[in-house]
Amino acid sequence: MNWTNTLLPLVSGFLLSILAGLAVIPYLTRLKLGQHIREEGPKSHQKKAGTPTMGGMIFMAGTVLSVAIYRAVTRTLPPVEELLLLGLFISYGFIGFLDDYRKVRLGRNLGLKAREKLALQVLFAALFTWFFADRKTVLLPFLGGEFYLGLLYPLFVIFIIVGIGNGVNLLDGLDGLASGVLVIDLAAYAFVAYQGASALGMDLSPLALAGVGSLLGFLVYNKHPAKVIMGDLGSLSLGALLSGFAVATRTELVLLFLGAMPIIENLSVILQVASFQLTGKRIFKMSPLHHHFELSGWKETTVVYAFWSAAAVFAFIGILSMAYVR
Repeated sequence: MNWTNTLLPLVSGFLLSILAGLAVIPYLTRLKLGQHIREEGPKSHQKKAGTPTMGGMIFMAGTVLSVAIYRAVTRTLPPVEELLLLGLFISYGFIGFLDDYRKVRLGRNLGLKAREKLALQVLFAALFTWFFADRKTVLLPFLGGEFYLGLLYPLFVIFIIVGIGNGVNLLDGLDGLASGVLVIDLAAYAFVAYQGASALGMDLSPLALAGVGSLLGFLVYNKHPAKVIMGDLGSLSLGALLSGFAVATRTELVLLFLGAMPIIENLSVILQVASFQLTGKRIFKMSPLHHHFELSGWKETTVVYAFWSAAAVFAFIGILSMAYVR
C-alpha cells in the first residue's frame, strides 16, 4: 500500500467523522438523548448529565464509509476478513444501541439486562468465530512458535471478544479516554496488519487506518469538555473491532499489550469485587481504575493523558513482541 492509499482511509475517516458530528450531535440534542450518570459514581460527573450520548454512530459511520471509499478509489475487493470485522463491529454496535436506547428512554442509567447483553455478545462473537473454527493454535509473542489449543480455540476467541468489548465499555468513563486509547491501539494494529500482510494473505491496515481517522475526528467532539459521549454503541463496537483484529491477524496473545488498558480496567473491577466479597475491604477507592485516580485528586485530563501514555507504551511493547514471531 503506497502513501496515497495509506492516507486515504485515514484522512477520509477523519473528515467524514467531522462532518457526521456536525449533523449527528444537534440531532441527538433535539431528541434529548442525553447521558444519565450513575448516582454511585464520582460527584464531579454529575455535570456531564444530559450530554448527548450514542455518539459512537459518528465514528462507526466514518469508518464504514471510509473503507468503502478506499475500496472504490483503489478498485480493490475487500478480503473476507475485512467484511467479517465490519460485521462484528456493526453487530456489537447494534447491541450497544439497544442498551443506550433503553437507558435514555427509561430515564435511568440501566439498559439491557446483564443476561440479555451477554447473550447477544456471545451470539455475535460465536458467529464471527465460526469462520475461524479450523484454527487450533495461537502464536506466542516474544518466544515465537505456537501454542496448541485445539477445540478450546473457539471458546478462547469468544472470551476475548466479549471481554475486550466490556473492557472498552468500562474504559469509556472520562472525556476522550476510550477514544484516545483506541486511536493508539488501532494505529498499532494498522502497523501489525501491514507488516503481516504477506504472511496473512490479505491487508487489513486500511480498515484499521479508517478507524484511527474516524476516532480522531470523533475526538474533536469527545475531548474534554465533551460535546458528545460515544455510549455503549461506540464502546462495544470498538472493543469488538479491536479484538476482531487480534483474531484476524493471529495476534490473540499480543492483545495482552495492544488491548492492555481495557484488560486493566476489567481486572480492576474483578479485583475490587473479589476483595470486597472475601475481606469486606476495597482495593481501590472506586473501580474501574480511572475512577480511583480521580478520587485520589487527579484532574480528569491528567488521568486521560496518563492512560493514553500507558496505552502507547504497551502498544510499543506489543509491536516489539511480534519481531520475535516467525
